[in-house]
Amino acid sequence: MSATADAPAHSRRGAARPGPIGLLREAIVEVTQRRRLIRYLVQADVRKKGADTLLGNLWWVLDPLLQMAVYVVLVAVVFDRGGPDYPLFIFAAILPWKWFQSSVQDATTSVTGADRLIRQIQFPKLVLPVASACAGVVNFAFGLIPLAALILLVYRDRLSATLLLIPAIAVVQFFFNLAVAVALAALNVFYRDIGNLSRHALRLWFYLSPGLYAIEDLRTATADIPVVGQLLLANPFAILFTAYRDVIYSEQLPEWTGLAALLVGSLVLLALTTLLFKRVEPAFAKVL
Repeated sequence: MSATADAPAHSRRGAARPGPIGLLREAIVEVTQRRRLIRYLVQADVRKKGADTLLGNLWWVLDPLLQMAVYVVLVAVVFDRGGPDYPLFIFAAILPWKWFQSSVQDATTSVTGADRLIRQIQFPKLVLPVASACAGVVNFAFGLIPLAALILLVYRDRLSATLLLIPAIAVVQFFFNLAVAVALAALNVFYRDIGNLSRHALRLWFYLSPGLYAIEDLRTATADIPVVGQLLLANPFAILFTAYRDVIYSEQLPEWTGLAALLVGSLVLLALTTLLFKRVEPAFAKVL
């Protein structure tokens, strides 16, 4: 395939830059036409992470269990808090959070980490954060293994048909993950502190989300400060954690209205972050 064929559509049409609709259309075409490249990048990422450790991809199964154990000791043993079946309660939040965390952290350095490739070859850079976000889906899928083990071996009374709704909630989260991943991948090219700041921001984000505690505790704690309470309840992970817990822990249907609102908001955010990425993409090779 020639270099001209691989060049982005806007460079082939000349100096004129397309408008927002044109950029979004261009981004969709780039991603759909580079499906094989994205699949190759995802497979390479999975193989690399598995090859870097002695236990390989088994860590994707063990890691959420170990993190669950740490929080159970901290909250249930040290602080004597928690509730019935607290390990499953906390695991229902750890699983989606680790997916988001790994997707964001990998995507943040997805462009800067491919600086040599970007300077040498003309290709749509958008595939890099998209591939990172898709690789996170594999991480999430591995995390479903210990979840199934917990339910089948320890919490059989929590086994219900609502577990089949996990993929529906995961679709909503995927679009939110992707929107954040695309934004940070673009920003980190120009502001390298993004990678360092994101680690601390993610840690704070998790603690402000109802991960270690129930959403009812959040409502109670912010009852005297309604503005703060409304902001924290609008947190995407307040919606996602509650939805996952509804189907995993409480054996009930999630609140579809909140999930639908989050899906629409995530798609709008994805469109905006994609526009940002496409606007600054021509400068990547110079900055890197």
